[in-house]
Amino acid sequence: MTADDILSAARQCLGTPFRHQGRLAGVGLDCAGVAIHVAQAVGAEYFDVAGYGRTPADGQLEASLDAQPCLLPLAYIDDRAPGDLLLMRFTAEPQHLAICAGTTIIHAYESAGICCEHDLSPMWAARIVRVYRFLEMAP
Repeated sequence: MTADDILSAARQCLGTPFRHQGRLAGVGLDCAGVAIHVAQAVGAEYFDVAGYGRTPADGQLEASLDAQPCLLPLAYIDDRAPGDLLLMRFTAEPQHLAICAGTTIIHAYESAGICCEHDLSPMWAARIVRVYRFLEMAP
C-alpha cells in the first residue's frame, strides 16, 4: 500500500454526509468511518469500535488507535506525511480524526456536514496531538 492508495480511498469519501458512527461512503460517515473505509479499501487489518459518544473522553479514542493492528504511532507530529492518520482535539480531549494529504486534510467534519478536503491551516495543524502511520507504509 502506498500513500496514493490511502489518499485515493479517503477521497472516495468526499461529499458523503456526516453521520455519527456512519460507516458507508456515499451514505453517511463520521471521522472514524473515513479511517475505517480507508483501512478496508487498502486491505489493512483493523477492528472497529461501536457505540462511542460524539465526544470521546478519558483517552478512549487514543487508546483505540494505539490498539489498532494496522497503525504505528509516530514519535513526532512534524514527521507526518501524506497518508498518515491524524488524531486531533478541539477541546481538552482528542476527539477527531483526519487523513493527512500533505498540505490538505480529508475528514468527515460535523460542522461542514460532509466529508471534505481543505487546507491544513495553522489552526488545524495546532489541533494535531498524535500521528499514526499505516504499518504497510512504515519505513
